[in-house]
Amino acid sequence: MTGTAAKRLRAFSLNGTGVLVALVTLFPIVWMVSTAFKPSQEIYSLTPSLLPAHPTLGNYRAVISGQASGIGSYWLFFFNSMKVTLATVLLASLLALLASVAVARFRFRFRASFLIMLLIVQMIPGQALIIALFLDFSRLDLTETLLGLIIVYAAQALPVSIWMLRNFVATVPRELEEAAAIDGASAPKIFWRILFPLVAPGLVAVSIFSFITAYNEFIVALTFLLQAQSQYTLPIYVTYFFGRGGAEWGPIMAASTLYTIPVMIFFLIVRRRLVGGLVAGAVKG
Repeated sequence: MTGTAAKRLRAFSLNGTGVLVALVTLFPIVWMVSTAFKPSQEIYSLTPSLLPAHPTLGNYRAVISGQASGIGSYWLFFFNSMKVTLATVLLASLLALLASVAVARFRFRFRASFLIMLLIVQMIPGQALIIALFLDFSRLDLTETLLGLIIVYAAQALPVSIWMLRNFVATVPRELEEAAAIDGASAPKIFWRILFPLVAPGLVAVSIFSFITAYNEFIVALTFLLQAQSQYTLPIYVTYFFGRGGAEWGPIMAASTLYTIPVMIFFLIVRRRLVGGLVAGAVKG
């Protein structure tokens, strides 16, 4: 076998493996979306089909109107989740940015201990802290409010966020800040004009992590909001399609499809900015 033929065979094998992995990965998503458009007769048919023979929007109408869950319209819980998630992203990103600049640019006592403590805190599972958190937040009257969730989620995202952003800040040459200071730029101006644009790609990565942490979290939300039904987030809302004598798979798949759309939109938005930020943040040597 010649070298060219071997390269073609290797490329064909790699491409075939990639297509196979993509099909296996995408099949559950395709099945979810397809089932969301099927009437109940097709969902429970003994001869399942990938595509709906008689597509219907009935499952989506039942979910959006609140008829399927019996606890309220989909939009109420969607806006609750968006409030918590976006506030968490903003709070965690801001605190992580300030903390990462502090640990990367300044030398202070117990700096190394602080970084090690961040790793130790991240190793503790959230379920181990849920009782202590509930008791502490109950004393502060924050167990039945979205504010309590925002604080907990931001705290959960901070350790990893600080470590990620610290690496980005550390790679920014100090000479750029020193040159700006020589030219008369103030500390806030150096931060926003020099440091912030170069750290922006890391900030986007942190926002993705914070978004996923807050949007998908279930245990803390259920524990804190158990008695406040109007404050439920989407992960809790989806669980209400189970029970009552069985699982309503049509509404479940419709709710799951609606549940994934904000994540996809957010990722598509930040993906472009992440790539653009990496290019814009390049520094000539």
